[in-house]
Amino acid sequence: MSIRKKVCRIIGKRKLVLMARKEELSHNIKYISKVPVKIVMDREFLKVKPETSLFELISMFTSEETSAVVVDDDGKLIGFITMKDLLHYFVPPRKYSIAGFGMLKKYVLNRATRVEDVMIRRPIVIGVDDDLGQAIKLMVETGKHHLPVIDKDRRVHGILEVKDIIRLIRIVSS
Repeated sequence: MSIRKKVCRIIGKRKLVLMARKEELSHNIKYISKVPVKIVMDREFLKVKPETSLFELISMFTSEETSAVVVDDDGKLIGFITMKDLLHYFVPPRKYSIAGFGMLKKYVLNRATRVEDVMIRRPIVIGVDDDLGQAIKLMVETGKHHLPVIDKDRRVHGILEVKDIIRLIRIVSS
C-alpha cells in the first residue's frame, strides 16, 4: 500500500496581495483601452498659423507644451510640429555627409523661417471618436508620442500625448 502525500504550496500574504493586484491591474488595463480619446486628450493646446515665424513658435513653447498644431482659419489641421522635430534643424550635417541643395537648405534657419517651412504636413492623427486602445496601438506602431485629435472634417479638438495616457493608468492603478 502506497501512501500518497499531498504537497501543499503555501502562499505568503505578500505574494497573495501581489497576485490580486496583478489581476486587478489586468482588468483596469483592459478597461483603459475602451476609454474614449476625447476624455483623456488635452483640450488646451498650442495652435499656430503656417505663417508664424519659427522663432515666435519657439518662444510660445513652455514646459507644458511640447507640440503645436498648425491650423487654417477654420481650425482644420494642416500640419504639426513638436519640440523634437525642431531639434533636427539645429543639428549640423555630418562632416563628410553628401547632401544636395535641398538638404543643405534644411539647415539654414533665420528669422524669416516660418512654421510651414518645417512642419510635418501629413501627421499621424487619431479620431475624436476613437478609443485609447486604438491610440496606444498607433503610438506603439509609429513611435509617435503626440497625436492631434481630429473629426471627420479635420478640425482639431485636442492633442493626445503619451503622458496623458500614463496619467490615466496611474490614476486607475492607484
